[in-house]
Amino acid sequence: MWKYKTKSVVLASLTGLFLLAGCSQSSPEAASSPAASAAPTAAAEPVGKQVNYQIIGIDPGAGLMKQTTQALKDYELTDWKLVEGSSAAMAAALDKAYKNKKPIIVTGWTPHWMFAKYELKYLQDPKGVYGKDEQIHTIVRNGLKEDSPSAYEMLNRFEWTPDEMAVVMSAVTDGKKPEEAAAAWVKDNAAKVDAWVKDLKEEKGKKLKLAYVAWDSEIASTNVVKAVLEERLGYKVEMLQVEAGPMWAGIADGSADAIVAAWLPTTHKDYFDKYKGKFEDLGPNLNGTKLGLVVPTYMNIDSIEDLKTK
Repeated sequence: MWKYKTKSVVLASLTGLFLLAGCSQSSPEAASSPAASAAPTAAAEPVGKQVNYQIIGIDPGAGLMKQTTQALKDYELTDWKLVEGSSAAMAAALDKAYKNKKPIIVTGWTPHWMFAKYELKYLQDPKGVYGKDEQIHTIVRNGLKEDSPSAYEMLNRFEWTPDEMAVVMSAVTDGKKPEEAAAAWVKDNAAKVDAWVKDLKEEKGKKLKLAYVAWDSEIASTNVVKAVLEERLGYKVEMLQVEAGPMWAGIADGSADAIVAAWLPTTHKDYFDKYKGKFEDLGPNLNGTKLGLVVPTYMNIDSIEDLKTK
């Protein structure tokens, strides 16, 4: 009987020791949970410090850059710097930061393929520096209607949607050459293209020059227009890649025939006003554009005003 009680006491003691040991250790699930594994950290750094007080911009001559410079003034972001570059360089910086879940702020616009590839958001602009939604207009040189009536009318009819443009932009991003992506879109949207060229006479061999800026949206639209003018109306089209200023100057002095890349009423307002009377505005070819500062959705920031306070 005594032996039995002794064994019971020993067993109970051992059991208690195992229970105490178990309580002192985390379960596998607890050990792997963020709450259990996270060490105490200091308060999150201000957004400005996280991105070195830099906003990644595009071409220095773009209206979007001018608006962003104004935004820095209006929101009193005196410590911030707008980095000049190109749309390609901006996209590359965004891609690198996004893949590593790093904070980044870029100048952005819609339509653009990056909104389909990444989860992004515009920072709210309570002061309205970037204006309301814009349109992309078709602008032609004076006299084009008389010199190339079929091209003029086709350009006058040209209109598509941001979703349609996105098909071409995405194809280019995935590796297709712009002219191949445009030709495929024209083939797949024959009914729409038919309406653009209905009852227009071919003008085989006649030369045209289309100027454009190297934005993904303008690369898409200009290549589509080129494909239609060549395949359906027989024109020989030359594409001129330039900055925004020379693009508008080319239309004004007649060295270029047309552009389908005029962002109005805000982005290209200065050029529109400067050369007014030296071109013809055929109206919008795309509605629903937007400009502003863009960040990945994983960043804890919602407004441009937060750049000063967070």
